[in-house]
Amino acid sequence: MQNVAHDPTALKRAVVVALAATAFVGASVDALAQGKERSGKEVVESLCISCHSTGAGGAPKIGDAKAWAERSSKGLTGLSRSAMTGIREMPAHGGNLKLTDTEIERAITYMVNQSGGHWTEPVSRTSKAVERTGKEIVAAQCVKCHGTGVGGAPKIGDRAAWTPRVQQGLDVVVRSAIHGHGAMPPRGGLADLTDVEMRSAIVYMFNAGTVAPK
Repeated sequence: MQNVAHDPTALKRAVVVALAATAFVGASVDALAQGKERSGKEVVESLCISCHSTGAGGAPKIGDAKAWAERSSKGLTGLSRSAMTGIREMPAHGGNLKLTDTEIERAITYMVNQSGGHWTEPVSRTSKAVERTGKEIVAAQCVKCHGTGVGGAPKIGDRAAWTPRVQQGLDVVVRSAIHGHGAMPPRGGLADLTDVEMRSAIVYMFNAGTVAPK
């Protein structure tokens, strides 16, 4: 049996594994308590930070733009593959096999972004997305142009402006909004809007301030 006390490399490995094992317990408890996929920040603070905050075992430190730039060039797929299978001193799934693939990708994304990156956190593969209402979408995005009529955009609630468009058929208006036209980008500039959400936003802007027709 290898004598860890007299082998610096083995000692370092033992310390890293011990830290990961300790974080594993806390992360597992959190996962059970929450019953849902956590954000990248939550995963990092409960697990990854044990090594990535100090660079233990050669782990790239959070905030080290140069170290993460080299790794982020592999893309999220390449980095997450290494994290899932384990690499050098880091065990598979960071030592917590209960982490979902999405949670690992989110943790990587968070660390990349804390180190100068601008990645988008992955959506859940298991949780059913809750569709936003037309009112929510309009308030968050569409009002920027349709609130004042910028670039000829029909104003919210202006039936005189909306009626000629809707008379072409709601499907036509929705398809136009999905693909974009004139100064309006595809999906109004929100790439993650679903077709149903686009329809809801258009109907809301047509009916705003009036009683919706039966």
